[in-house]
Amino acid sequence: MGPAPAGAGPITARWIMTTATATPSRPTAERLLAAYEAEASRQRKLYLAGAIALAIIVAAASWLAEVDLGLFFSNIHKFTNYISRLFILDSGPQTGQLVIFDIAGWFWGFGKWLRLMADTLLIAYVATIVGAVLGFAASFLAAGNLGVSGPLRFAMRRILEFCRTVPELVFALIFVLAFGLGPLAGVLAIIVHTAGALGKLFYEVLENIDQKPVEGLIASGASWTRTMRFAVLPQVLSNFVSYALLRFEINVRGASVMGFVGAGGIGQDLIEAIRKFYYPDVSAILVMIILTVAIIDLVTERIRQRFIAAVH
Repeated sequence: MGPAPAGAGPITARWIMTTATATPSRPTAERLLAAYEAEASRQRKLYLAGAIALAIIVAAASWLAEVDLGLFFSNIHKFTNYISRLFILDSGPQTGQLVIFDIAGWFWGFGKWLRLMADTLLIAYVATIVGAVLGFAASFLAAGNLGVSGPLRFAMRRILEFCRTVPELVFALIFVLAFGLGPLAGVLAIIVHTAGALGKLFYEVLENIDQKPVEGLIASGASWTRTMRFAVLPQVLSNFVSYALLRFEINVRGASVMGFVGAGGIGQDLIEAIRKFYYPDVSAILVMIILTVAIIDLVTERIRQRFIAAVH
């Protein structure tokens, strides 16, 4: 410990304690360093053990699922060959050339595919609107903080789980058997899945609201409906719209494959081209789907950002 400051009076107990704390002795510093190194070593061992355990679990799961890595690596060339053939013309005067050298021949069915792409967008649009409305209504009955009875809340949550757990294509197959081939089956399938998914997201948002406005309206004698309208909805509307727009993007992708089971949209021509080995047609349709989804992603992102900015 150094000497007291020049000109100061007698050394006080406070000055002694402060100086001792600010300048720990060498044994104390060494103990701290040793404790730090021991803790760091323990953390490294934990991370290593976790990585080994994860590797063992993945290996066991692969073995139980009969994932054959040897088969994968011995046939990977077939996948790359298929991808390369998608961009090689197989008919016309430019046969054997890359598709970019004959855009007209590559997109020979552009008009037809564009109409089917429009059908796909309409399927996704209608299904998103109806599914969002159903999910909106169901979420208020499934939330655990809005005064809904326990049995009703439990039943509504199980219904939403069923709707979002069953894959869209399974619903589409069921509706195709019930209503026949066409867009109706695709719309109904996406509606059911959208209602389940958005209902789940919506009621989780509702369960995180500020309860003070709700308690204030209830104390003033407002009805349950008015409480939801004036105390709850203003807090969650921006999140609801954001989730609905995100779901529309997802539904466009989902509607693109509804045609695989005869439920309308561009997927019908896509699966036909795949089955008949029309390689350039497959790539042309995929390019249209990818560009459409990319444009929708950009547009909905702008809408979502502007809406959130306007609300806040």
